[in-house]
Amino acid sequence: MKPKTKSIIQFTILLGLGILLIWFALRAVASEKDKIIFAFKNADYFWVGVSTVIAFFAHFLRAYRWNYLLQPLGHKTSLFNATAAVFIGYFANYAMRLGEVLRPTIIDRYDKVPFQAGFGTVITERLIDFILLAVIFVLTLLFQFSELGGLAEKYVFSGLRVKLGFFIQNPVLGIIVVLVFLGALVGLFMLRKKIAGALKGKFGKFLLGFGEGLSSIKNVKNIPMFILLSILIWVMYFYSLYFCLKALPETAGIGQKECLTLMLFGTFGVIFTPGGLGAYHILITELLVFFGVATAPAVALPWLTWTSQLVLVTVFGLIFLGILPIVNKKKNEPAQ
Repeated sequence: MKPKTKSIIQFTILLGLGILLIWFALRAVASEKDKIIFAFKNADYFWVGVSTVIAFFAHFLRAYRWNYLLQPLGHKTSLFNATAAVFIGYFANYAMRLGEVLRPTIIDRYDKVPFQAGFGTVITERLIDFILLAVIFVLTLLFQFSELGGLAEKYVFSGLRVKLGFFIQNPVLGIIVVLVFLGALVGLFMLRKKIAGALKGKFGKFLLGFGEGLSSIKNVKNIPMFILLSILIWVMYFYSLYFCLKALPETAGIGQKECLTLMLFGTFGVIFTPGGLGAYHILITELLVFFGVATAPAVALPWLTWTSQLVLVTVFGLIFLGILPIVNKKKNEPAQ
């Protein structure tokens, strides 16, 4: 097969994948079109644009930071391919939660970075994000202690009391839950030899490479720069949300302390569902209402922020899907 024909086939396949992902994402929000239209009609697009540009650079910095984890393993990816992998990964997460798999797959394909090593570094990034999210939680607790107390009482403790009361009234169900947990532990113990055997061979090599990817953080050469990049990524996430709040008159007065709370719980929403669809909107809406915003703009704002991010990763995800094979064409051509 000629290299040109091969590139056309790759482009067609990747473009088809992009269209399929768009279809999945848009189908999921079709029933909420009126809320999205409401947000669009009442938005100041200047602030939406500022928010989107900041989000773009947050993703770019994540791609730039990636090589700090790959280099200790003896691997390196081009900044273009890393940026493409990040955007395509975020794009895929909106539909099918494939981002963490697609990112290392792309650099394995184009930069010959072993999948297991790349996947390990992606998981390492998630662990770093979790640590920084814990820091954000502490900062939120310091600046919004009374507000968090009210939120906890309204959405957590009252629900826990109901659930605990249910288990007290139905002790048999509680005993069943405990027995299932203990049974799982006993099962793992009895199968320990088979599990140990599975760790050998190809699967064992995969786990070894995965472990090397996870441990790459301890061998990062420029730790101060790595920490700075990690902080900047989350600072940009924060200001991307903060400036988007200014797009609606009813949310423009939300302060940075409240925005910190919105980012914290909004991130939890993104973790719970693909792209945060549903969970993000509910959490942000409830928080805005709690902060005194009227119901209509409180419902509209998360659709505006979420949709602007969807448009960002969809546009650049599709662009990168299309031009990745072209930019990397020489790597795919056989040696003469």
